[in-house]
Amino acid sequence: MSTIGCDQATKHLARSHLAGLPPRSFLGGFVRIALAENEGGFLSLGSSLPPALRATVFFLDVAAVLALAAVYLVRPAGLRFSVLLCAWGIWAGGLSNFLDRILFEGRVTDFMIVGLGPLHTGVFNVADVAIVAGGVFLALSAWRVHPTGPGPDGVHEGNSERSIE
Repeated sequence: MSTIGCDQATKHLARSHLAGLPPRSFLGGFVRIALAENEGGFLSLGSSLPPALRATVFFLDVAAVLALAAVYLVRPAGLRFSVLLCAWGIWAGGLSNFLDRILFEGRVTDFMIVGLGPLHTGVFNVADVAIVAGGVFLALSAWRVHPTGPGPDGVHEGNSERSIE
């Protein structure tokens, strides 16, 4: 719930204090803040879809995925804590962005941009950070070392394989 609370609080601050203002730069331009209302998904993908299709994808489909994920997360069936934590981060970020869509006519509030020289991110929010971080750490946790026991020299060897159990 802290992910949702932090995300919604920062979005409220962005809507309250950044509306109508030009982007502001910090840390020598590495971080910029600017209010953006995103009708699409990640990096505004889908924002140009016809309104009816966009509503289906970003309301009905996302609601179904969040509901199924919640059922799965409530009954984790032997998942490691690290995997469960990553999955909860992804779910909480998705739910917080979904709340924006419900409250703000299908739009998600974004306000942060990070960049170095000509390279920069799209505009994002705290929920997006939770989703991406959860996804990255979940993918990394899929590659873990399983001990196979000591080798001939007495040193434990590992067998690297993908597993999230």
